[in-house]
This record gives sequence, C-alpha cells and structure tokens, in this order.
Amino acid sequence: MPEAASSAPVEMLARAGIDLHLELRGSRIRASLTDALREAIRTGRLAPGTRLPASRALAADLGIARATVTDCYADLVEEGWLTARHGSATHVADRVPWSAEPDPAPPAAPAPSRTLSPGAADFADFPHGPWLAAARRALPAAPYSAFGYGDPLGSRELRTTLAEYLGRARGVIARPETVVITSGFHHGLTLLARGLARSGTGAIAVEGYGLDIYRLTLNDEGLTTPPLTVDDEGARIGELDARPDIGGVLLTPAHQFPLGVALSAERRIAALEWARRTGGLILEDDYDGEFRYDRKPIGAMQGRDPDHVVYLGTASKSLGPALRLAWMVVPERLIAMVGEGKGRVETVSVTDQLTLAEFIRSGAFDRHVRARRQKYRRRREELIQALARSAPRVRVLGMSAGLQVVLELPPGGEAATVRAAEARGLVVSGMAEFRHPDQSASVPLDALVVNFSALSDSAWPAALESLCEVVGDSPILTPEVVCNPGE
Repeated sequence: MPEAASSAPVEMLARAGIDLHLELRGSRIRASLTDALREAIRTGRLAPGTRLPASRALAADLGIARATVTDCYADLVEEGWLTARHGSATHVADRVPWSAEPDPAPPAAPAPSRTLSPGAADFADFPHGPWLAAARRALPAAPYSAFGYGDPLGSRELRTTLAEYLGRARGVIARPETVVITSGFHHGLTLLARGLARSGTGAIAVEGYGLDIYRLTLNDEGLTTPPLTVDDEGARIGELDARPDIGGVLLTPAHQFPLGVALSAERRIAALEWARRTGGLILEDDYDGEFRYDRKPIGAMQGRDPDHVVYLGTASKSLGPALRLAWMVVPERLIAMVGEGKGRVETVSVTDQLTLAEFIRSGAFDRHVRARRQKYRRRREELIQALARSAPRVRVLGMSAGLQVVLELPPGGEAATVRAAEARGLVVSGMAEFRHPDQSASVPLDALVVNFSALSDSAWPAALESLCEVVGDSPILTPEVVCNPGE
C-alpha cells in the first residue's frame, strides 16, 4: 500500500541536529517530499550549501521508509538541485537550475565617504581580547541565579562595581542601591521623563544646542523643553527663574555638546541652588566626560548634591554603543519611580553586565580609556595644527576635551561649507543641526562640528587633508576671522 502524506505542515526536529520545515501535500509521499524540497530551494528558504538531514534521520522524523527519502534525494541530485558524494552529507547545490525570481540587480556602489560627523567612533578600537578575557572569567564565576530574569534595576555585581568606579573616577556619590542599569542614555532618559510627567512635572529645560533626540524623547512623554541659552560658560542657569513651570533641567556640565564648553563653577552652584530652592531635578549627562586632555576631567555635579541630581553615563563613547550598556545614579527618593518604569524583570543582557563588571574590576577599562584618551588628544592636536597651516583664519572653539571640535565660520558660511565637504566625500555636521528650534539668538552661530574620533588610523590623514582643503578654499572665510588654534 502506498504511503500517505498529510496536507498539514510537518516540522522535523532531525535527530542529526538539523531542523527542517517542509509542507507535504497529496497522497504520494515521494512526489510530495520531492516537490516540497524543490520548492524550498527554489524560493531560497534552503540556501545554496545548506546541509540536509541524513536520509535515515529524515525518514524517522517523517515516519516513512528510508528508501523513499533516498530516492527523493537521488531525483533532486539528478535534476541539479542537490549535490552528494558517497559517504558524505547531501547539500543544496551552489547553483540551482531555475528560480522563479530573477537575480536581483547588484546594489549600486556607495559613494565614498569619510564620516567626521558626531556620534560615531572608530569601532575597530573595541578591546576584543580584554573583553573576551573578562567574559571568560566572569561567566563561570557567576552564581546560577545570575542567569535568571534578574533584578529589574540591574545586576548587583555591575551596580556594586559602578558605584565604586564612579566614585573613584568621576566623584559620584553612589551605593549599589541607587545605581540603575539601562540599555542606553535614551532608555534612562525615557524612564525619568515618564516618571516625572506622571508625577506632575510639565517642563524640563534643555540646553539651546544639543542632540534633538533627547529633546524629542522628553516631548514624547508629554514634557515641554524650553531652551537655555549657551555661552562660553555653559548654560545660562538664571533663565530657569523665568519659568516657574520647569521641574527639571538636562545639562552636560563637564563638556557641553556640541559647543565644547564646561559649565562654570558659578553656574554649577547656581543650578544646585535652583534645584534645592524649587525642588527641581538636575539630569546630568556626563557626555564623554572622561575625555579631558589638558588636565584631569571635571568631576560630576552629582557629587555636590546627590539628592537633587541624577547622574547618567554610558559605555557608548568609551567602548561602543552596540553593548547597549548605560547607567544612572538616582536619588533614593526616585528609585521606586524608576524601578516601576523599568519593569519587573531585567531587560539588559546580564551576561554583558557581568562582563563589564569584571572588565572594570580588572583594570582593563581604565587602561582602555587612557589609551583612547591619548589617541584622541593626538588627533585633536593634529587637526588644530593642520588647520593653522592650511586655514589660518579658522577659529577653533571649545575646551581641550571630547571627541569633536567646533570650527567657527563667518555668518552665512555654514551651509556652503557642508555642501563643499560632501562634494569631497566628507560627512560633516553644521551647528544648525543641533540648534533648538526655539533657541533665540540675534545672530546664530555658523560653525562645523567635526568629529576626530570616528575614522581609522589609515583613513584619518586623507580625511584631515580634505577637511583642510574644504575650509581653506572656502571663499566666505574673510581675513577678519582670527586664527585661534590654541585653547
């Protein structure tokens, strides 16, 4: 009697360790199996080179005779769909005889570009060896409980390690109980914004120049974001008093992005006094705060008043954004609010948290940051020196820190210079990209924000040469623009 085939899909968990899903239809099992395999190959579900289950394993999974599978494989080998040699496995042929879909046209070659735009880094600098070594030490030593759903605030090991590290390196006052692990700065800001909005906060002030994604994140939670003017002493804190509805302020005090200035000591004090007087909250974004080149990095504001400041940090600039690891140090009174917003189980990879904790404890993180600091200091000096030679009328703004510099241009020169850079395959950002739409200024600052950290060592010299040519050849750079290649 011929074997019967079901019309329903059959999922095979092959005993040979190869999972395969086929749909067998009709009453003739051999023809049905042959058609199903042919269709899977033709549509691309079984890619060229895919190893098929052994005939014995596939027959056992289907509940049919092994000879039926062997005959089916032989038919498809003869037709050119499969390849097989005596004593070896059966594979999908590298070149199948026919496909219902035409071969897609090859993608157009991308135009060569070298990014000098903020936000990127040279990801080739990721410390693969030390990170892998940390993982090999951390994971076997972790208790079995570490691989469960986890504490929603984050791994206890990482929170303890970060409390110690941030106190030592950034002057933060923290206990493991006040540290919260998030999947990025954006995640942490979302949790804070959501909780503050629910508690009645209507507005969070932001700096007049900054990343729009953070302003939009606050807006998404129903908060308005009035801008504070930024000058060479940082955000003008006194402007907070004009808006009694403001319940918090987002600042980058150690190194303002993108203007590259530090919040002055007087304005730091003023911000803390405002928070104490009004009950407001300071959200301290420690954007690339560890990369200061002329002296020791400025300590965190949070260390002056941990009851009124939330400290936010991330591994994105020091290690890489793909890790999705960031942290907040939260006033104790807000822990419940943040925990409720984060959820009942941990959503950040615990294995990565354990690895980062070991990476920091072993000293590998300090060594990595110091090496990057030396590299970026050298890059910044090379950029300033090259501009002084080829474009001496360009004024470099900002302190000796961070991953980018600001090149001031004459009024009206920003858009033309960005276009000229694009024509040479350079991706640069103009200051207008970071300006708050409500930022009031009688004369907006025209400038380029140039990231010197993103390119590899091999690509950097040519990109720097092209940048100098773009800026040096610009007809809008008049003699009145004074060179200031120093600090």
